[in-house]
Amino acid sequence: MAVQILKEKYAQPVRAFKLGNTAEEGGTRGYSLTVGGEGTLPFQHYEGENPNKPIVAMEVNSNKQLDWKDTLVDAIGKDVVADPAKWAQFNKEAGADAIYLKLDSADPDKGGDSPEACAQIAKDVLAAVDLPLIVAGSGNATVDEEVLMAVAEATKGEGLLLGFAETEHYKALVAACLGNGHGIIARSPLDINICKQLNILIGEMNMPMERIVIDPLVSSVGYGIEYAYSIMERGRIGALTGDKTLAMPLIATVGFEAWRQKEAWGTTEEYAEWGEQSQRGPAWEATTAAACLQGGVDILCMRHPDAVKTIKHQIDALMTK
Repeated sequence: MAVQILKEKYAQPVRAFKLGNTAEEGGTRGYSLTVGGEGTLPFQHYEGENPNKPIVAMEVNSNKQLDWKDTLVDAIGKDVVADPAKWAQFNKEAGADAIYLKLDSADPDKGGDSPEACAQIAKDVLAAVDLPLIVAGSGNATVDEEVLMAVAEATKGEGLLLGFAETEHYKALVAACLGNGHGIIARSPLDINICKQLNILIGEMNMPMERIVIDPLVSSVGYGIEYAYSIMERGRIGALTGDKTLAMPLIATVGFEAWRQKEAWGTTEEYAEWGEQSQRGPAWEATTAAACLQGGVDILCMRHPDAVKTIKHQIDALMTK
């Protein structure tokens, strides 16, 4: 007797977002990437279409006083992290689908680069590699508004993804993205209602919903990933069952979250019972990324090349129908 698998029927798919413009589209990227578009919960291919696989964007940080742990820096190269253009080239060779440029040097406490200097860094990275580009500010709202506006204007037509828009700071960034053809990252602190409200506010400024990507503020394995996962899952179920204010792809800053934790960077001498740090650090990042994938994340922002290699292998396996 044949076993019949019951299938869930959903009201709508998640919207698709296109990152990067090629020469034919007015940009200079070697290819464009489309994320989102899922018609089911993550990787449930038997229930519907999952047309676009999740992508990995590897981080390039503009901070000249980089405070990353030596084990992570050594995996990339001290000479590499000193030059954003060279770092972008390294990431491309390491298998990055896209570049995630974090402009921490805009923060007055980390160099205080001017908006013009930050825009030039973005242009240098675009010139160095032909991968699609995601650009995020320093996290200092006082300076990020002008910095991201300058970046948006300097990269007009490239189809970037810029962040972060938050409930108290979103209008200037929305205007810059609208006027220069970029997408926007809407960041909300693990709260479905704030997420929906922010997306509505952005949409009311005539930003097409297809150009919004949600950052739900995930956490690392061992530090609240269960709660972050539950928020992502609730959002995805809401999207599939008809809530248009949640039907956007998700992005997660996996590398930042994973490498904040001592389990990733703690030395082998200090924590011998945890095993070799050279293996533990990348494993912590890859495991965090794997949890995010199951929560529905479409863009993983990562750091360690070994973690990237591991998670890309898993993505390929999960996308096999």
